[in-house]
Amino acid sequence: MELKRSRPIVVYTAESSLRNPQQLLRDMVQDLLASRELAWRLLVRNISVRYRQSLLGPVWTFVTPLATAIAFTLLRSSGVIEVGNTQVPYPFYVVVGVVLWQLFTSSLNLPLKAMKSAQTLIKTIKMPIEAIILSSVGELLFDQAINFGVLILLLVLFKIPLTFGILLAPFASVLLLSLGLGLGLGLVPVGSLYTDISSAIPIVTQFWFFLTPVIYTPPTRFPYSLLTHLNPVSPLLVGVRSLLSQGTLDDPTPFFIVSGLSMLLLLFSWVLYRLSIPILIER
Repeated sequence: MELKRSRPIVVYTAESSLRNPQQLLRDMVQDLLASRELAWRLLVRNISVRYRQSLLGPVWTFVTPLATAIAFTLLRSSGVIEVGNTQVPYPFYVVVGVVLWQLFTSSLNLPLKAMKSAQTLIKTIKMPIEAIILSSVGELLFDQAINFGVLILLLVLFKIPLTFGILLAPFASVLLLSLGLGLGLGLVPVGSLYTDISSAIPIVTQFWFFLTPVIYTPPTRFPYSLLTHLNPVSPLLVGVRSLLSQGTLDDPTPFFIVSGLSMLLLLFSWVLYRLSIPILIER
């Protein structure tokens, strides 16, 4: 009689996973693939719960960019602020900037929020820890798809020529998400232990907002131009906005440099996230 195949044996040791980086990366990829079904179920549940008790539903996703565009358009028309000359209508310029800024800040806050909401689940169920982050990223991409749909309608409304760059803009915006997610995952080990991190993020991002050309054109005079060059969000945000409005990248070199660094940061923070989770669960 043929014996039934036994389950795989898992051996836990005190040896650090960094001693075998190839195995660590292989396990990371396997867990990411294994977490797809659970992440999908969590995604469907979270979106259903979010809109079940909402009258306007997805409309709330676009309220903040629209309100910000109206406010700054009125300030600009009254001469209170000077933002420079934009190549597209200023309301559209601001809406795109705020949508992309929201994508960055949401991805920055995502890991800490996901960990806090899933603390009980992680402690009680053996599961790929990537599923929690993956489901939250899915929610963020769902909101971003709604935003991009509205942006296409605004392109038609403002009579801005539709170009091939519009098709590339959603993929380019994922790089902005990668930057925020990489920074957010890197904050998980400390932020899960000390609430000061989650309290400080809104303050930092509010100040960061005014250092980023979201509502104004990138400055060209020194030393203000230096702030734009040192700000990692600026090349990505400006690049995606130029793809949407003009179909091309205004300054591709810093865009690709920051994109590459963002992917490396995401990989590094992912490794740090995996190594820290068992310690955080114990504490």
